[in-house]
This record gives sequence, structure tokens and C-alpha cells, in this order.
Amino acid sequence: MSQQAFSPAVAVARRDAGAPLWLLLTAGAPVLLVALPLAYVATRGAQAGPAVAVAEIFRPRTGELLVNTLLLAISVTALSTLIGVATAWCVERAALPGRRGWRVVCVLPLAVPAFVASFAWASLGPAFQTMGGAILILTLSHYPLVHLPVAAALRGMDPAFEDVARSLGRGGWRAFFEATLPQAAPALGAGALLVLTHMFAEFGALALLRVQTFTTAIFDSYQLEFDGETAALQSAVLLALALPAALLEMRLRRGLRFARSGKGAARRRPPVPLGRATWPALAGFSLLAALALGAPLMMLTYWLAVGSSAGRAIADLWPALGGSLGLALPGALVVTALGAPLALLATRHRGPFASFADKLPYVVHGLPGLVVALALVFFAIRFAPQAYQTAGLLFAAYAALFLPLAQSALRGSLELVPPRFEEVGRSLGRSGLGAFAWIVAPNILPGVGGALALLTLEIVRELTATLMLAPIGVRTLATEVWSHANEGRYAAAAPFAALLVAISAVPVYVFTRRADDLQDDP
Repeated sequence: MSQQAFSPAVAVARRDAGAPLWLLLTAGAPVLLVALPLAYVATRGAQAGPAVAVAEIFRPRTGELLVNTLLLAISVTALSTLIGVATAWCVERAALPGRRGWRVVCVLPLAVPAFVASFAWASLGPAFQTMGGAILILTLSHYPLVHLPVAAALRGMDPAFEDVARSLGRGGWRAFFEATLPQAAPALGAGALLVLTHMFAEFGALALLRVQTFTTAIFDSYQLEFDGETAALQSAVLLALALPAALLEMRLRRGLRFARSGKGAARRRPPVPLGRATWPALAGFSLLAALALGAPLMMLTYWLAVGSSAGRAIADLWPALGGSLGLALPGALVVTALGAPLALLATRHRGPFASFADKLPYVVHGLPGLVVALALVFFAIRFAPQAYQTAGLLFAAYAALFLPLAQSALRGSLELVPPRFEEVGRSLGRSGLGAFAWIVAPNILPGVGGALALLTLEIVRELTATLMLAPIGVRTLATEVWSHANEGRYAAAAPFAALLVAISAVPVYVFTRRADDLQDDP
């Protein structure tokens, strides 16, 4: 074998060469799948005609939904940003008593799905079934999406910039706003935009809280009024809101960089003493924990303990768990398999199609599950009616919604496998597909395992697409929570909600403790 086969120049040249046909075909399938929601909105809008579309978009009802959607999204994003930045700074930079434990507590609200938290709060009474209640509850559920990236940024950045600011006479607050916050801005922006896209897509929590936004109106138009045209046009308005936020969030998230002066590990800064603010800070953290975790868990415990109808629901608990796992496990395999060619194409080849195929799933990931489900129903009825209300159609929805999770996990592992390994395989007579199967695939098993675990958890918690597309007779934990709580049968919903929280809490706790241990290692 010639030395030239291993040279960096040859490896780069081969990466720049055109992708093999098998890879283009396997990557094309998920690309077409995730493009369906955009094609659906365009097709239905064209079918309605300009006059009907303009009348629907500009009617007073649409204006009310737009105001509600924007009010909710902007308010929750602003409050989540404020809380996320404050908690991240306190646990990473301040001498907060017990901050190792508070690091975990700040992230644990992620273990309580938003619709479960909403069910718990709604069961307290109608006072929380308002726009103000929705803003409060969804903020408590989503502020960790800002806290996590900002905390990571604060851990990774070099405090030398703050030292320079202080040497120039800047006080603590000015040094924070002029030196620290600008370095954390990409992480802060990505987290805030992630919250914003979640608010545009939120359905289950808002339905339980009786707050009308585009997502609940789309569901009502399709499921209750059987008006697919109105649902499609409302989806178009929601897409116009969600797409820019999803694109910007993707760009910021992919461009996260934390500045550091010099080489090696970042120099650690001694924690900032809080002084007189210590007790107010502890009171604030305690109140946050009580509202974000204590109240939902307390209500779940109450309904489990004293609910008169809980016993009847327990008999359905194991079939629902079986339904959740029966969809989540094969669904995770399908999504991972579809994400593999996209990750391989992005890491091994360059070009317009490779870039487009890599980015499109991230765009659709920020869209509401309702739009994805409506698109699949529309095309299935017209072109593949035998697929309607089958598990295969639901797996397609999971792929459209969660492909980026598989791509991210697989891409990280693929980037650790040098392209020259495939060169060796091909030089030994393997085809491109054979080299991938026998050489690359075994080396990316950790990434595959991570993708499967993450996707299984996400699919178990998924509500909207499952609610609309699940085969007749299939029930899951998420759909059982929604169906019982939506009818005011809170005790019946409690066992399903408690099991969902238990399933979600384990990986969230393990992740936060692992991150905490890495932070405290000398």
C-alpha cells in the first residue's frame, strides 16, 4: 500500500470529492421527510387560494391568537432569561452556601414535563388557568434551558477579562455587564431562543391551562371542527413566527465559542462573596425550588394519596407504560438510523447538498409537533392511505421532530474517527458502504448509545404527535396524562404523571451530578 494513501492531502481531497450514491440516497430519505411540513403549508395555502388565505390570516380571531402567542412567548423567554442568568451566576461564580446541591436543584425542573407541571398547577384551581398562570408555570419549567448553557459558559470562560475590567476601575456590576455577560452572550442567546421556539410549539400545557394560542387553535380546528384548511393557514402564521427563531437559535448554538487567554485549562476564579445578599439569595433559590419542584410534586403526591379515582387508573398504568416503551424503543432506532447518513455526510463530505441536509432537520426541530403531524396526515391520506394510523407514520413524525438529537450525538463520535480508517478499508477491497459498516460503525457505538438513550427519553415524553398519530388502541403515559387531566380527572392522571417524572428524573439527575463532579475535579 502506498504512503500516498495515508497523506493528509489525499484524505482532504477525498472528503471534497462527491459523496457516494448510497450515501446520497440514504440521506435523501430523511431530508424529504423533514421537508414535508413546509410542503404541507405551501400546498394547503395554494389550495385555499389568495382570497381565502388573506381573509383567514387577517380576521380578528387570528389577531387574538397572534397577540396571545407573542405575549406568552416573549414573557416566558424574558423571565426564563432573567432567572437562568441569575441562577447560573450564583452557582458558578458566587460563594453561595450549598451551591453544589443548588446546581442539581436548578436543573431538576427539566425532569417534570411542562404538561405534567401544568396538570399539577391546574388541579389547584382555576386561578392558574389564565395567561398569567401559563407564563408562571412555563417559566418555571423552561428556565433551565437558559441556565444550562450560561452555566457552561461561565465555567469555560477565562476570568482574565473580568480582572482587566476591574483593573480599569469597573465595579462588580459593571465588570459583569461589560466583561462577563458579552462572553456568555452566544450561550445566553441560544438558550433564550430555544425557550422561544418551545413556546411557539407548546400545546399540552396550554390546553390544560385553557390558554388559547396558535397551537391549541390548530388542534381545535383539525380535531374538533374537522377544518383542515383553517388549521393549515393557522400553521402558516405559526411557521412564520417559528422559523426565524429556529434558524437563529441553530446558528447561535452551532457557533458557541468561549474565549480564553492562553492555552490549557481555564484559570478558576475564587467565588465572589455575597455578603449581605447571601440570605436573600438563599431565600430566592428556596422559593424557586418550591415553585418549580415542590408544588408539582406535592400535588402529584396528594392526588396519588387521596384521589378517589386513582385506583381505577392504576390498572391502566402498565399498558400505558408498555405503549410508551413500545413506541419509544423502536422509534429511537428508526430516528438514529435516519440520522446516521446525515451525520456521515456532514462529517465526510462538503457541498451544497451536504450543508442543506445537515441544517434542514434543525430548522424543522423548532416547529410545532402539530404542524408535523398535520403534514404527515395530509400526505399519507393522499399518497399512502394504508400508512394512516400506523406506527410507521408515527415513527416518521418522531424522525421529523427529533433527528437533530441523533445527528448531534452521532456527529460527535464520527468526528473522532479519522477518514483514513475508511481509506484503509477501501484499499482492502471494501466498498464505501462496507467500509462504513465494518470499520466506522463499531467505532461510533458510544454515540449510537447516547442517541438511543436521549431519543428514548424524548419519545416517552412526547405528546402532540403521539396524540394525533398513534394507532387506534395504543395509549402512552403522556397521552393518558393529557386525556385524564383535560377532563378534570386529576387523580386518574396522577399515576401516569408520577411515572413520567420518575423516568425523566433519573437521566437529568445523573447528567447534572456528572457535570458537577467534572466541575469540582482538581
